[in-house]
Amino acid sequence: MEHLKAFDREVNAFVDYMFGPRDSRVRGWLLLDSYLPTFFLTVAYLLCIWLGNKFMKNRQPFSLRAHLIVYNLGITLLSLYMLIELILATWEGGYNLQCQNLNSAGEADIRVAKVLWWYYFSKVIEFADTIFFVLRKKSSQITFLHVYHHATMFNIWWCVLNWIPCGQSFFGPTLNSFIHVLMYSYYGLSVIPSMRKYLWWKKYLTQAQLIQFLLTIVHTLSAAVKPCGFPFGCLMFQSSYMATLVILFVNFYIKTYQKAPSRTATKETPVTTEIKNGFHKNYFAASNGFLNNKKAQ
Repeated sequence: MEHLKAFDREVNAFVDYMFGPRDSRVRGWLLLDSYLPTFFLTVAYLLCIWLGNKFMKNRQPFSLRAHLIVYNLGITLLSLYMLIELILATWEGGYNLQCQNLNSAGEADIRVAKVLWWYYFSKVIEFADTIFFVLRKKSSQITFLHVYHHATMFNIWWCVLNWIPCGQSFFGPTLNSFIHVLMYSYYGLSVIPSMRKYLWWKKYLTQAQLIQFLLTIVHTLSAAVKPCGFPFGCLMFQSSYMATLVILFVNFYIKTYQKAPSRTATKETPVTTEIKNGFHKNYFAASNGFLNNKKAQ
């Protein structure tokens, strides 16, 4: 135990040396004071993928229909809460949409930081997307893009909460929470057979996702062009990270949609065009335990 405590001190000292003093307003918040819990949860996530696939290799896939309904509903409600609370908090603080610093809004900044903590915590909850893949034996859907996105977002938002927990950081989570309300409600409803005929709005999900990418990039760069005191290095890091997601997203998009489907595949599987966080609709339908054209075993 003493060795672990010493290691924890060394790790956090190194992180503090790299990034500088942390924001004192979030000291003592769950999972934030030490990087090790976030790191170990990420390692456990990766191990679950590796060991889970081995465990499921010679077993029948699980259905998990009831679990998936509850899971999707929970993520939808959490996303809705974050969306509403971020809008109200930033409105109360008089946030500048183009660029907002970290200290000028007083109590509203604390309110924003509390919502962003839930956003950070939601990233560990969303590890369940991949666990559903594993349990339903959808190994082909566990792509590099999927794992990279899930694992990095959880760790990046640990850093965001410790150093830039409010201000300009609000914009991406606000957009993403809105997208998640649409996405998880859609995939939750799609698990229920009687509801599928009412899901006419699925073609708009791709458009919403692409708009989210573009707006986030523009918003980040606008604060770099016309500074307001928000750390420039953080803006550059976010832009660089977003660039990696865009590159992976475009690569996946081209591979998914530029390949002409075979005549048999065309008859058996309807062509879909929805993307959720950069992934094909079947990708997330599978993660939620359901494929439109294939009933669970």
